[in-house]
Amino acid sequence: MPPFVYQITKYDPADRDEHGSYIGAEDTISDHGPVEAAYLQAIAAFAEDTGVDRLHIREPGVASVAHFGLEPAVDGHGLAGLFPPDLSGFHDGAEVPLSVGLELVRAMLRDNGAWCCLEVEGKFVVRVGWDQYVYVTSEDPCERALARARALGLFPERLQTSPYDADFDEPGVQRPADEVFWTRLRWSIAMRQAAILEEGYLYNASRWHRLTEDTLDAVRTRLTPRAQLTVWPELSTDVDAVLATLPDEGSVELVWEDEDGLITSTIADESEYPELTAQVAGARAAAALSMSVDERHPLFTAVLPDSDGVLRARWRTDPTPSDRNWAFLKTLHRGEICTGTVTEIAGFGVTFVDIGGFTAMINIPELSWRRTNHPADVVSVGQRISAEILDVDLVRETVSLSLKALQQDPMRQFLRQIGQITNGVVTKLVPFGAFVRIEDREDGLEGLVHLTELAEEHVERPQDVIQVGDTLTVKIVDVDPPRRRITLSHLQALAPGES
Repeated sequence: MPPFVYQITKYDPADRDEHGSYIGAEDTISDHGPVEAAYLQAIAAFAEDTGVDRLHIREPGVASVAHFGLEPAVDGHGLAGLFPPDLSGFHDGAEVPLSVGLELVRAMLRDNGAWCCLEVEGKFVVRVGWDQYVYVTSEDPCERALARARALGLFPERLQTSPYDADFDEPGVQRPADEVFWTRLRWSIAMRQAAILEEGYLYNASRWHRLTEDTLDAVRTRLTPRAQLTVWPELSTDVDAVLATLPDEGSVELVWEDEDGLITSTIADESEYPELTAQVAGARAAAALSMSVDERHPLFTAVLPDSDGVLRARWRTDPTPSDRNWAFLKTLHRGEICTGTVTEIAGFGVTFVDIGGFTAMINIPELSWRRTNHPADVVSVGQRISAEILDVDLVRETVSLSLKALQQDPMRQFLRQIGQITNGVVTKLVPFGAFVRIEDREDGLEGLVHLTELAEEHVERPQDVIQVGDTLTVKIVDVDPPRRRITLSHLQALAPGES
């Protein structure tokens, strides 16, 4: 933040008690007259001293559950004439001339129902606080502006920090609405998980969009820059049942889709339920959302980055389990080694492993280089294992592991034995030959002796010359580790004249 912070007020510092509270006669609301004009002229002077003529709107919001201040909110949030009725252009990051910035300050001084921070990053900041306290932060000492403020009858004071300075580097990583997010959203729609997108474009203001695979791109192009995005499942078509679940006390957010497909939300308490019930009459679908973060269950969230891909919006979404999975998966990379605990061995051959609170999986071919009939032959529930990460899928939120990647491939030892002769046990007969185990262990590696390599004479069926369990002398002809094949020959193993 810039180093020079000033509190500008209409309150004489002499009129404060021992605790610093104002005890004078000045009203805490705007006079809509000369004092208000003095504030605006003082801010303009600070901007001039800092060399600022354009400002960025940051952290914009409008009044919702509670009014911003003591004065009643004004229709249009006091922004009529500055922005269109839908408040297009009043969003985080929007650039406005100083004249519009001063009118925004006027609306905040009057508690008209809209607020924001105005700044040039690293150089100049203006915030309007409660009770007509204004805070200006500048990279310059602004001595002329200070003198101007005093001449206007205001009382500027130097502070060490602004009470509105915030630490925006909160713990955790904010999920950006990047291409991975949109791919996951499209996949979730196809899987019939996601159906509704909530676009939070201001504090206390949002728009709702129905999502289909055909409409997603069009919805995306209409979103407000830097908006918060919250993805929800489908609304319930049993509207009466939804209304029956409204709490006896406290506020709830009701979301409904009317007969024309327009999705709307409103916050109401028990005193407003009769009016709300009438309002949603004829609705296609609805959902009642708790006002408690712990009881709201969106699928996942994100914030729109700027066009260069950088996430500059300061607000943060409340992370869902999917968001926490995303943040964890971003730390994983293919080829890395991770450690976890086997939590489940599924009947279809997949082993599930807890790796830091996320459940990864090992398919049965990745458990061992050797033939495995069931994962329980290799691992057991509760066992701590190390495995290599094969794949991290941020769209489906899956992690594939390999246990065998950390083991030596036993087939490679036979590369050095190509051309050698050994004895093996016939384990299986197939129409095109016989499999022979050439390692002296129950799960030993096997090779194939083709029908043409079983005997000099023509063989119609392998069982005509050998049986399962027979010991057979074979020559190791070829070893192909990538294709998991060992080629053997009985004919080539026989010395000349022995056939």
